[in-house]
Amino acid sequence: MGKYEIIIYWSEEDNLFIAEVPELPGCCAHGDSYETALKNIEEAIRLLIDTAIAYGDMVPEPRGKRLVFA
Repeated sequence: MGKYEIIIYWSEEDNLFIAEVPELPGCCAHGDSYETALKNIEEAIRLLIDTAIAYGDMVPEPRGKRLVFA
């Protein structure tokens, strides 16, 4: 798995941390803690890439940075 940019932020509305990967549209996850959101988004990235490969879909190349914001 490449180094995709990950953005993590607190959602007052959902009362959860939300994690998104801008380079992988639709790839998002959440968690009760920052660490859980990060763990969940890493799993979501793996699943998205594995599924794309299985179906012959293109997987965007990571831009080579991994940023995590809180």
